[in-house]
Amino acid sequence: MRRAEFQRVVQRALAGLPRTFRDRISNLAVVVEEVASAEVLAQMGLRDPQELLGLYQGVSLDRRGFYYGNVLPDRISLYRKPIEAHCRSREEMVRLIQEVVLHEVGHYFGLDDEALQKLLSEAR
Repeated sequence: MRRAEFQRVVQRALAGLPRTFRDRISNLAVVVEEVASAEVLAQMGLRDPQELLGLYQGVSLDRRGFYYGNVLPDRISLYRKPIEAHCRSREEMVRLIQEVVLHEVGHYFGLDDEALQKLLSEAR
């Protein structure tokens, strides 16, 4: 899948989020990168860039207080090459992109792994 199409799929995945999520998202940048940097991998304790499909970086909504303001946007990165490597077809890739977007947006909202698993199960 070409980068431009990958980005369109990411945008559709964001647009397809439940309205209750979409309406609460602010100060969030979603970017597509080829692979995670060596620095990010080291921070995550990973060696193989194929292991990391997406990453949320920022202060989740549940941890923001009255002091939160005048800050750079939080960031969700989706890593194109690892996502492509995990898929055998375009349909698989679209489904995986949707799952990674939902997972990382879940982190933005402060959901723990158990809540994220439930959310992903319901989305399937």
